[in-house]
Amino acid sequence: MAEEKKIQKVGRRKTATARVLLRPGSGNWTVNGRPLADYFPRSSLQARADEALRITETEGLYDIAVRVRGGGLTGQADAVRLGLARALVEVDEEHRAPLRQGGLLTRDSRKVERKKPGRPKARKRFQFSKR
Repeated sequence: MAEEKKIQKVGRRKTATARVLLRPGSGNWTVNGRPLADYFPRSSLQARADEALRITETEGLYDIAVRVRGGGLTGQADAVRLGLARALVEVDEEHRAPLRQGGLLTRDSRKVERKKPGRPKARKRFQFSKR
């Protein structure tokens, strides 16, 4: 990246929104002002969040600052993943093919379906009683 250029991209999943700021550095992660391991305590969520770096083999080359809001930890980790993948594509267009192959550039648009009236949940129906 030329002359200390910062790249900011947005990633979304469910109701979570992550703004990812990517700049050249030594691989430091901050998520809402906290280290990655503190914010995402489960290793599976940490792996999910930095999956784009492993696919493009750019671990340790960039400092990443993330501001994430809404949703739960899983949605937030996936939002960070998408935002980071988009930022890496902006850094180098050659990252697009491996990220696309891994499915990291596709936004997962699934959301919780709303509850319908007259039913206990979105699709479940009350038990039918014949008599």
